[in-house]
Amino acid sequence: MDPQIIKEEKDYIVINKPAGLIVHSDGRTQEKNLCDFMIGLYPEIKGVGEPLKIITKTKEDGKEIIKEKTINRPGIVHRLDRETSGVMIIARTEKGFDFFKELFKNRKVEKKYHTFVYGNIREDIFSIDEPIGRSKKNFKQWMSGENTRGKLRSAKTDFKILKRSEDKSVTFVEALPKTGRTHQIRVHLKSINAPIISDNIYAPNREQKLGFDRLALHSYSIGFTDIYNNKVSFSAGYPEDFDKAVERFS
Repeated sequence: MDPQIIKEEKDYIVINKPAGLIVHSDGRTQEKNLCDFMIGLYPEIKGVGEPLKIITKTKEDGKEIIKEKTINRPGIVHRLDRETSGVMIIARTEKGFDFFKELFKNRKVEKKYHTFVYGNIREDIFSIDEPIGRSKKNFKQWMSGENTRGKLRSAKTDFKILKRSEDKSVTFVEALPKTGRTHQIRVHLKSINAPIISDNIYAPNREQKLGFDRLALHSYSIGFTDIYNNKVSFSAGYPEDFDKAVERFS
């Protein structure tokens, strides 16, 4: 499924990314990604932004071998996980890239996510302000609290309950991350024993509910003052699986 264009401006584009589409290459697979799609529509973004450098260390014959791999990610100023759907900004020009890079760095972008989680969260409005680091046990996971390794990074997310299922087994939640750490919303919800439905990293052994066979997380809206000094907000319509899940709650 291809991304949908929500808004097209001279210096940036707003899109609705479908679940299952990776944002840029990981350097290992050849699957089509969001960057490939955007270059096809907007060839001018090919040189925009900064490449990602990945350094790997291996040992061969007792010697440490350091390899560096460069991955192009034109126009990318922020990411969504492969299984997360919803609104994203793509820089169209270098001017736009520099502008949004600073905007995200200074936390001047308001992001709103909708998600379904396991269990019943009692508080209607709450915040989680817990730093995040790498898990000691699983290299794929990030964690808050104990059992982390490496540098801890500050992370804060505000939450609002949208609705609870009648049997209290599922909660529909709105999340507003104030920082932009990897897996932040997923980690914070896991920390209160309310992991996101069908999260195969943070709730791998839980029953899939509401028909989701992918992470039940949608980037619903994004707001900011843009490069033209206009205060704007864009939202991305729910994909089919979210629509059906919301209908069950109505």
